[in-house]
Amino acid sequence: MRLWRIDAWKNNPIDAQREVLQDLVTSAQYTEFGRKYNFTRLFNIKSYKQTVPIHEYEDLKPYIHRIMEGEQNLLWNTPVYWFAKSSGTTSDKSKFIPVSEESLDGCHYKAAKDVLTMYYQFNPDSDLLTGKGLVIGGSHNINPLNTEAQYGDLSAVLLQNTPFWGHWLRTPDLSIALMDEWESKIEKLAESTIRENVTSISGVPTWTLVLFRRILEMTGKQCIADVWPHLELYMHGGVSFTPYKEQFKKLIGKPIHYLEMYNASEGFFAAQDIPGEEGMLLFVDHGIFMEFMPLEEYGKPDPETIGLQDVELGKNYALVISTNGGLWRYLVGDTIQFTSLQPFRIKVSGRVKHFINAFGEEVIVENSDQAIAHACRQTGAIVNDYTAAPVYFSDEGNGAHEWLVEFEKEPTDLNQFIVELDTSLKSVNSDYEAKRHKDIALRLPLLRPLPKGVFTNWLKSKGKLGGQHKVPRLSNDRKYIEEILRYEVGSSGRKNL
Repeated sequence: MRLWRIDAWKNNPIDAQREVLQDLVTSAQYTEFGRKYNFTRLFNIKSYKQTVPIHEYEDLKPYIHRIMEGEQNLLWNTPVYWFAKSSGTTSDKSKFIPVSEESLDGCHYKAAKDVLTMYYQFNPDSDLLTGKGLVIGGSHNINPLNTEAQYGDLSAVLLQNTPFWGHWLRTPDLSIALMDEWESKIEKLAESTIRENVTSISGVPTWTLVLFRRILEMTGKQCIADVWPHLELYMHGGVSFTPYKEQFKKLIGKPIHYLEMYNASEGFFAAQDIPGEEGMLLFVDHGIFMEFMPLEEYGKPDPETIGLQDVELGKNYALVISTNGGLWRYLVGDTIQFTSLQPFRIKVSGRVKHFINAFGEEVIVENSDQAIAHACRQTGAIVNDYTAAPVYFSDEGNGAHEWLVEFEKEPTDLNQFIVELDTSLKSVNSDYEAKRHKDIALRLPLLRPLPKGVFTNWLKSKGKLGGQHKVPRLSNDRKYIEEILRYEVGSSGRKNL
């Protein structure tokens, strides 16, 4: 039955999206927001787009804060008591995304069931449900403004609202899963799960690797497969898996399946339906109406968006969503590319504001992740984390990109690592290649290896340690990179050719 339903919306995505928008507008027509924009008079996609402007978080924040203080029927027609504290950026201000009963049941949990269904379709002999799923979740807090309103990382909100039977299938205990002090949490996670029959793991790659290494230290085992012999699936999201995949293979010690999921605070947008193949199936029947903004439209006073019927392969779009949690034409901040149009599959290519284009090079996160992975393969290095930002023209020379890299295993030749990084960037980005030609605009990248713990200390200083929080890969200015350098213990010196 569930496969039949998946096939129905997968094969008729544009009709499914039209119905989703109709349901959203009908549900919210008598909310404060719905009355403001005359939802009762909106009868098609065209009129909806003409009437409702594009919103960023700051535009909806006054409504959200009123809901957090106890008002209802503002953005959505049913009571909203849960908020996902978004970590999509590492800015000082947190975002609180409203999570309704409809978004829990009709988006997040529905999509999770569909992921499981599709996995079993390709692995009918799977033993996934004979063991437990290890969830490396976030933290949960009570919102002091309103005794009814609660917030936490998305994973914590989902865990808190999981049906009782769902807890039989997961580990660790909820009290550990929701701890917010990450050094202690990793210790407790390791202690409480090493004797469980773990068959699947879900979490952000960086913290999963930290947990793996601690477990191997505690047990004295050579690989994770010796601890959890029935482990068969790792589900990841939040950051690109490309720089981490080789480390996972080595630490786990046996072949397993890897599934990428695009599950953000705002909604569950997509997941791999075919393990091992590029692209995640777009979830078009899960309470979210999607529009796609060509990147050249971003920043215009009245930016244009297009629907599924007009998207092109390989082009970068900013995702704009309307949801059953009360977000209306909301700019998520992620950029995506379509990898398939029948059915619609996507990959996350970066962030609208996380790129480097200081010299017309237009480097996006997908480019940098590929380049780091290539340089590691060529030099035998292992990278834990990195960030990059421009170095502007000066009396010392032309512009460059400065890379702060924390190595798990340093390359034997740092200069070779830089050359391989540069070569890969030129091969995947023609604009970068043009700017690097004869060092006209860009000289060779500058590399500063960081001692272990610098990125962690920086995140900790901003209250962003653990869970879904992550280091911004690319910045178009030097704000983040200068902050991070203040947390460097000692100096490895700047390495460049």
